[in-house]
Amino acid sequence: MTQSPSTVRLTVAQAIVRFLANQWSERDGEQQKLFAGCFGIFGHGNVAGIGQALLQNEVEHDNAVDGSGEPDDQHLPYVLARNEQAMVHTAVAYARQKDRLQTWVCTASVGPGSTNMLTGAALATINRLPVLLLPSGTFATRVSAPVLQELEAPSAADVTVNDAFRPLSRFFDRVNRPEQLPSALLGAMRVLTDPVETGAVTIALPQDVQAEAFDWPVDLFAPRTWRVARPLPEAVDIVDAAAMIRSAKRPFIVAGGGVHYSGAEAALQALCEQTGIPVGESQTGKGTLPHGHPQQMGAVGSTGTSAANALATEADVVIGIGTRWSDFTTASRTAFQDEGVRFVNVNVARFDAGKQAGLAVVADAREALRSLLGALGDYTVDDAYRARQASLWAEWDALVDAAYEPPASVTDRLADGLLTQGEVIGAVNELTDARDVVICAAGSMPGDLHKLWRVRDRKAYHVEYGYSCMGYEVPASIGVRLADETRDVFAMVGDGGYLMMPTELVTAVQERVKVVVVLVQNHGFHSIGSLSESLGSQRFGTKYRYRSEQSGHLDGERLPIDLIANARSLGAHVIEVHSRDELVQAVKEAKAAPADGGPVVIHVETDPTVNAPDGNGWWDVPVSEVSALDTTQAAYAGYIDHKSKQRPLVAPAVEGGQR
Repeated sequence: MTQSPSTVRLTVAQAIVRFLANQWSERDGEQQKLFAGCFGIFGHGNVAGIGQALLQNEVEHDNAVDGSGEPDDQHLPYVLARNEQAMVHTAVAYARQKDRLQTWVCTASVGPGSTNMLTGAALATINRLPVLLLPSGTFATRVSAPVLQELEAPSAADVTVNDAFRPLSRFFDRVNRPEQLPSALLGAMRVLTDPVETGAVTIALPQDVQAEAFDWPVDLFAPRTWRVARPLPEAVDIVDAAAMIRSAKRPFIVAGGGVHYSGAEAALQALCEQTGIPVGESQTGKGTLPHGHPQQMGAVGSTGTSAANALATEADVVIGIGTRWSDFTTASRTAFQDEGVRFVNVNVARFDAGKQAGLAVVADAREALRSLLGALGDYTVDDAYRARQASLWAEWDALVDAAYEPPASVTDRLADGLLTQGEVIGAVNELTDARDVVICAAGSMPGDLHKLWRVRDRKAYHVEYGYSCMGYEVPASIGVRLADETRDVFAMVGDGGYLMMPTELVTAVQERVKVVVVLVQNHGFHSIGSLSESLGSQRFGTKYRYRSEQSGHLDGERLPIDLIANARSLGAHVIEVHSRDELVQAVKEAKAAPADGGPVVIHVETDPTVNAPDGNGWWDVPVSEVSALDTTQAAYAGYIDHKSKQRPLVAPAVEGGQR
């Protein structure tokens, strides 16, 4: 019998592709391929390296089946993107929809192609979402230096533009020799599958090294499964946390994205139903309890509901579950006003669990909630507190109804053909299926969705608000649809965000991916315009206007921007809307579109001066301390009033020691 060779000769790029195609993740006994495929744009840095390797993989494995008739697991599909930043957004959105158990690889060429991925890398790391980036570099040998698009740093010859990925990545390595590749790949997999450490992972690849051949140990390419851990809580921490909660008269839960990533929704619901503790949600945590649940108080913080924010203000014990306590969640540290408020922080990451000097329960959210449920025994809040929850929620829910269908006092003053943003959100929410996914990232829409969207399924709400990156929506919608083709995906995006990155509509056309883009046209930046006005800056520089010949300012006639023609030119099917009835029909038409029909764009104009109901949250954006403008002076006085309510949120030490 002939013994199999112990090595195989491949280029570095071929070895990377073969290795990545054989990586798996596993949690709770369920396995899935870690990488669904590779997004890329080729240039002189990767076309002959990673590009050739992906082609070879496609020729060898595309449409192949093994002896059982199952698809060939060693195929790493390739998808051509149009923008390097956008393809990272697509991969990140896919990973979020898959609860961080699967993701994509992204490859780009030397110089601007690779550095275009930097924004996507920051977004992934800030949101704790896994993505593998393979930026190309200039020659490791420097034989042809300086080459096209190379950065020459006079003080350090080994610096390249790819060094910019270092502070944005959870793991960074540069493969200057083939021998370095195995440790780089294994290190990358370790971080990608670690719920604490995950984020953007970068392996920089000089273009000459990609094409260099080496004799690799065949064991490097054997299927490898990476178990995604569920760390259990320390028993003593559960005892202390339960004791603190049992002492509370007005406990309040803040649910973050960790509840979703852990699949802890059922455990949270069980705890709330047993104890009556109400829940406020961060952006990523929205949907941890379904709309209509008695303890569901909706969004909390700067873009929160009046119900959640009222309960947060009064809370004596706050239980944060899977939240990183951003400024929007804490309303810039004004949300929690009880003098003796204490915190219990349940988080898989000790870094986040230690915030607010709270009692840190370092554990997987599902496992911690299950342990807490048992430790709390017969504890429950009193009937008066339950009644207050119900009353506050009923008041807020009525405001949402009014936003969905504004009264005549609002609609009568709108110009012909204009709707309110609340009307648009309401129509899409009510006409879509419970499992359909809404996507957003930047502008006024995320705040309005946080307050107004009624979530009916754990994976139906997808707003990126860690980085709040304009342009995320269209590419992200592709990632979510690829992750689950049984759900329709609705990307809600304003004209400002759309103009940042509409090009991935072409990718959706190419791949026949059905996504619905609800393009809300208000001829400017709605969110920043409103913020500017509230800060006394009079919406300066936030409207799409000609520069006036008379004043010299950007206050002339409205720009003749035709986003309808733009979307059509990119291959999308466009539906124009000029009334609420037309919007209803447009959503129905989009829902009925074929699953492989490509993107649909619904274009609707809104009035940016009609805002969503106020949830009594605040966001700390400094106002000019001195100004010649009356509006700025008035805004500064209000700013000082809010600042007086900020608190350090440093809770007293827990008896027995801080953990």
